[in-house]
Amino acid sequence: MRCLSVLRRCRSVCRVPVLCLTVVCLPLLGFNPAAAQDKGLQVPPASLYQYETKPADEAFAKLNPALAPVPGPLLLRTGDRLAIIGDSITEQKMYSRIIENYLTMCVPHLKVTVRQYGWSGEKTDGFLKRMDQDCLSFQPTVATLCYGMNDARYRPYDATNGRWYRDHYTAIVQRFKQHGVRVVVGSPGCAGKLASWVKSRAGTLDEHNQHLCALRDIALEVASSQQVAFADIFWPMFQQQVLAPRKFSKTPEEYAVAGKDGIHPGWAGQVIMAYAFLTAMGLDGDLGTLNVDMAAGTATATGEHRITSFDNGRLSVTSQQYPYCSSGAIDADDSVRSGMALVPFAEKLNRFLLKVNGTGERGIQVTWGTETKSFTAAEARAGINLADQFSINPFSAAFERVDAAVLAKQSYETKQVKQIFHGAKGKQDFAAAVRETEAEREPLAAAIATAMVPIEHQLTIRVNP
Repeated sequence: MRCLSVLRRCRSVCRVPVLCLTVVCLPLLGFNPAAAQDKGLQVPPASLYQYETKPADEAFAKLNPALAPVPGPLLLRTGDRLAIIGDSITEQKMYSRIIENYLTMCVPHLKVTVRQYGWSGEKTDGFLKRMDQDCLSFQPTVATLCYGMNDARYRPYDATNGRWYRDHYTAIVQRFKQHGVRVVVGSPGCAGKLASWVKSRAGTLDEHNQHLCALRDIALEVASSQQVAFADIFWPMFQQQVLAPRKFSKTPEEYAVAGKDGIHPGWAGQVIMAYAFLTAMGLDGDLGTLNVDMAAGTATATGEHRITSFDNGRLSVTSQQYPYCSSGAIDADDSVRSGMALVPFAEKLNRFLLKVNGTGERGIQVTWGTETKSFTAAEARAGINLADQFSINPFSAAFERVDAAVLAKQSYETKQVKQIFHGAKGKQDFAAAVRETEAEREPLAAAIATAMVPIEHQLTIRVNP
């Protein structure tokens, strides 16, 4: 009787009866959580309810993203076949190119091959319908997923749509797992403007980003429940959408991380996306070290680099492993180099080091390519990140050739899937369509390998007087 009396009072005055039952009613009825734990009842750990740290800025006040997990060990295995999957943001062939470029040039020993499956306007249900034919037919071993922008439907969040997104994203992951595919679940990005071309849009920009943040948390839950990796795109992108214009003394219109249309990021935003996926794969960013002892006159190398000679401060190297190269403007939202300054890309993913000992406390000057820079003795001993310090370097031209080959292949993959597999040829005889298109794709894939040539380069090291 006392239970009923307490619950009736709660229901008559409380707008959140479940919360009231937990916080007020159960203690009144003599329920002791500590005692329940002692008796073996399951009490959720506090770690399940942690949030990301927010910058002290009003722009972040309405968002409370859940704490994302720290990336795990290396997900990739030698010879993996990676499928990069998503909507029009993937079909832009920008973050997908950064990923393929990185896997091809920065970690060539892994021998990872890539296919791009972006489809403009697609939601999770669309890929779920086509994944067996378009993707699983080619036996991927790893897949990255990036859905949520269209799934948010350009309107405020509602619980039913949240369930819809969770169910369809989960179904995709489970289908991949049935085929032994390792998965990285990506969150949506953020919005910088209302999508003017979507006639059914509703709500404010704040409400759209709150919806995208909610789907970001749901994607995290899907990854956690399915025990796969998670790539957080929304939170770092939203932070830089606010902070990057200030960093470069630009207006939000001049430097738009989420893209000039507010939905499709330019290169700076795409770097944030690629960084999220590459780190989620567990890549450690060690691209090799050149070790020089000026006093002993010796030099050694790690990674896919070989010292061919070292004499009188001139170091000759042959490298089959490239650093990630970008020579664009540091303060432009259409620049990969600028995007690399918004995340710890150089520190976490792009470390090609020169370590110089044997100079006492004298500093050094390093010439690599056409540029010379000065460093202290302490900096030289700790390691100079050549990839970060020399934006234009002996790898730059070859890097651009590989990138062009990757773009050509990925562009054909869009045509292969959208126009042929889902066109008249594919509908009439899918197996024949695969044979014909693979015959066209094969030389495009081979051109990437052909462009990826060993680089012979020299560094000159001068010790200051």
